[in-house]
Amino acid sequence: MPYVLGIDIGNTNTAAAVARRQGTTWTRPEAVPLNAGTPLVPSVLYLSTDGSLHIGEPTTDDGSRTTRDFVRRIGDDVPLLLGGEPCAPQTLTAELATWVVERVYELEGGPAEAVVLSHPASWRPYRRELLHRALFDLGLRNVTLLPHTVTVAESHAAHGFGGSTAAVYALGGNSFEAALVRRTPRGTYESFGTPQGLDPIGGADFDEALAGHVRTVLARELATTARRDTNAALRGLLSQCDRVKRELTVDLTADVVLTLPTGPARIPVTRAQFEDMIRPTVQATVDLLLRTVRGAGLKPAQLDGVLLAGGSTRIPLVTELISAALPVPVEVEPDSQLTAATGAARAACQVVSPRPRRPEPVREAAPVSGAGRAPLPAPRRPHHDTTVPGDPPPRPPVRILPLDLPKASRLALSLSRGREG
Repeated sequence: MPYVLGIDIGNTNTAAAVARRQGTTWTRPEAVPLNAGTPLVPSVLYLSTDGSLHIGEPTTDDGSRTTRDFVRRIGDDVPLLLGGEPCAPQTLTAELATWVVERVYELEGGPAEAVVLSHPASWRPYRRELLHRALFDLGLRNVTLLPHTVTVAESHAAHGFGGSTAAVYALGGNSFEAALVRRTPRGTYESFGTPQGLDPIGGADFDEALAGHVRTVLARELATTARRDTNAALRGLLSQCDRVKRELTVDLTADVVLTLPTGPARIPVTRAQFEDMIRPTVQATVDLLLRTVRGAGLKPAQLDGVLLAGGSTRIPLVTELISAALPVPVEVEPDSQLTAATGAARAACQVVSPRPRRPEPVREAAPVSGAGRAPLPAPRRPHHDTTVPGDPPPRPPVRILPLDLPKASRLALSLSRGREG
């Protein structure tokens, strides 16, 4: 069955979704099981000693052959080192995107009619062009790049949001972005105003805050144990804190469970305690969201809603503080980690079958600009990739040696067993 593909490569996890053609329409986007039946795969690349590139966290590694957080480095002229080899971050991002495309190809039994890949809303044409070239070099020539905030808005629209102007609050594992979107005459969304971000701030900070609390509670007991035993006992602390963070989105209390040299330990944490730990960080993101709205010359009441994306946005405190600052509806989807990917798939439907433009008053034609979408006559420069006034001129290209890896084994999947998505 013909289908389109949406991909969201975050700093922490990668997700993908497909929408299938059904007659003259498209089905609702569905998440793709990328990782042993789960929709999230860690945005981590590992170069094995035989030269093959694997996706996901390695079982063991000294750190020199593993790379993460490469998406945010696109546009940086300094290459990343992977196994001692210099590699451009856009090449690594394109490798991960290629693996997703090939994975979905296997599941669906054929190629996608169109692929939409989300990117940070703050990216200017230079960074988008770098990624386009890297994708093109790996054979991905039907990829449209869209701002992450636009794909978030598209997903919320698919779930019933009908507003024309909204703020997007995207809180990832170690990044935060606030931006504004508005509906275009075609019924799609585009970015406007100046996106703002806090980097690195995200759900990982919440895990670390909780881990600090646990270390404090256990300080006396850990002080009496050998350093090696203490390190072994705390090895799984952050994963436990991530689990407790998610449980506290629905429960009022949860236990951090650790195995200490003296035996099992349970440290109960209430939602109120956890919210006190993270309140300053969450408040900083809400303050930035409010400044983003006012910076565009809008009052909060002029918005039709605030659209949330990212796993940590399900924390009740996030909605509470946003609602206190902006008196408009706050929308969050059941699985907010997949919001951008499902929205990208919905946008891909419009690349293949664009909606007719709404009737407008007759006026002189003006050049198209902004972050909207249109059919792609030239895949390497989609509709939204237009120069923004005030952009600095593109920097001269820097010669970076690409990874010389065997194509057949480069995209092998290597995932740590038992790791939570």
